[in-house]
Amino acid sequence: MAESAEIILDGKTYSFPVTEGTEHEKAIDIAKLRDQSGYVTLDSGYKNTGATKSAITFLDGEEGILRYRGYPIEQLAEKSSFLEVAYLLIYGALPTQSELDNFSHHITMHSLVHEDMRKIFDGFPSSTHPMAILSSLVCALTGFYPKSIDPVQSKEEIDLNIYRLMAKISTIAAWTYKNQMGHPLNYPRNDLDYCSNFLYMMFSFPTEQYKVNPVVARALNKLLILHADHEQNCSTSTVRLVGSSNASLYGSVSAGINALWGPLHGGANQEVIEMLESIQRDGGDTQKFVDKAKDKNDPFRLMGFGHRVYKNFDPRAKIIKVTADEVLKELGVNDPLLTIAQELEQAALTDPYFVERKLYPNVDFYSGIIYKALGIPTQMFTVLFAMGRLPGWIAQWKEMRENKEPIGRPRQIYTGATERDYVEIGNR
Repeated sequence: MAESAEIILDGKTYSFPVTEGTEHEKAIDIAKLRDQSGYVTLDSGYKNTGATKSAITFLDGEEGILRYRGYPIEQLAEKSSFLEVAYLLIYGALPTQSELDNFSHHITMHSLVHEDMRKIFDGFPSSTHPMAILSSLVCALTGFYPKSIDPVQSKEEIDLNIYRLMAKISTIAAWTYKNQMGHPLNYPRNDLDYCSNFLYMMFSFPTEQYKVNPVVARALNKLLILHADHEQNCSTSTVRLVGSSNASLYGSVSAGINALWGPLHGGANQEVIEMLESIQRDGGDTQKFVDKAKDKNDPFRLMGFGHRVYKNFDPRAKIIKVTADEVLKELGVNDPLLTIAQELEQAALTDPYFVERKLYPNVDFYSGIIYKALGIPTQMFTVLFAMGRLPGWIAQWKEMRENKEPIGRPRQIYTGATERDYVEIGNR
């Protein structure tokens, strides 16, 4: 007999089926609750609500497990390339060499953006946050490729939109940086791999030869892989919800970029650097701020420690910590902020207060350190996060469309005024 759950409301019993995922996650299917009883569930922030079934990413926060399509994040970060992981997430299987070559070729061939994009760049004030530019220009791709907004598209048309978006986001991101810095824009190079090409567009100048540091390219490759998907987080849920209205891939991802922009989501690694800067301005005494973080009456919080989902060590942080050490050693950066970061890291890994509460450094802590070491401005951190998360957003949008999921329409519990009569303005 299939397992079920019973809810008793107003003296009447209602039975609902229990569904189980392949990793033995269980859920009560309450899809017919309102139709049968008139009730809805209330779950602020959807912390206990499964909005969809997905075969893309498995996350176990208690055990510190993250897998893409069944493959452990540790193996992918060690052995794979970002584009290979992107193919895995989007199409469901690791590619053969010919499939990967074809995928990479299409992305390389579409890395140029329309010259009219440069005119749009010129329209933004210099004070514009890079994430505002990124979301605007990704959405603007619908203007350059109007067929992308058609609700019914062939597999070939969808694939073409995927190639374009994967390719052009790195060019748009690099141009966003160059535009803000007042530097000349660099066009992509077809002879470079995805990560090397992005670094070239970011840091090269027409006045001198630029050579990509392989240690830096490998670090970026791992960072993008580690951010590529993370189950039904705020921005991913946004992409699926917007996409459920039959919005285009570009429009849906643009919405996801805006969700990621929030400091409680993708802006966390930027907050890490801002915290380090505030500690430096105060004199650089890390122990003082460790003590403040341990004082329950002090509002100060250490940014980049602990995680909303992981109740153990963030598996991505274990991987990227090694990479951060490699980058700092390779570049020989002498930055007091990074010294403060390393002192905080040691305190969190050895102080019983942090160890007992499992407040370990998370992926945002280490990614912020790496980006800082590379000389990337803090406002660009979330842009790089968006570049990494793009394959996951595409995969989630594609899965939602293929599953023919209905348009999202959350319910609410109304707490406003009851019915009242309109009062003429002279009598108010």
